Amino acid sequence: MIHVSKTQQLQIRISAEDKARIGARAASAGMDVSKWVLQQVLPSAEQKFQALCRDLAARPDARSFTIAEFQDWFTGLTASEYKRAVRHAPEARLAPFEASYLAAMVEQAAALQGVNPPRWTGAVKGLDTPWFASSLKSLRLHLLTRSPPPFRRRNLFIDSSVGQRV
Repeated sequence: MIHVSKTQQLQIRISAEDKARIGARAASAGMDVSKWVLQQVLPSAEQKFQALCRDLAARPDARSFTIAEFQDWFTGLTASEYKRAVRHAPEARLAPFEASYLAAMVEQAAALQGVNPPRWTGAVKGLDTPWFASSLKSLRLHLLTRSPPPFRRRNLFIDSSVGQRV
């Protein structure tokens, strides 16, 4: 565990009611107020990963936005942050498509970071039916040959992934 010296202080003015609510939330989380507030403002990489997984599970209509957020976020992580972020499988119950896509993204990001993917991704089964990122039949051969291996293994055929944009 890395110990960081705390040499600065942050003060904010809030109402007595807000202070009481914050204190109650911190107590219910089993933390002191400072630790709880810091965790809310600067969540750990693993907490961010799990929060994005919950978004992916809860908002299928916004799936493309959550996937884009994962891609951008993975790109900005160091290798050690990345390993800490994804070491545990998603706690949220993901539908088969979302689980497959997420596992493929995590494996692709691991390859880009030069680290091994977490074990849980190997247990994520691919789709039974191929899924193509475009409905244009003329693009299928391109997608079949250009999709990154973690996606192809899961029957997902895309044109870009972590660190790329179309």
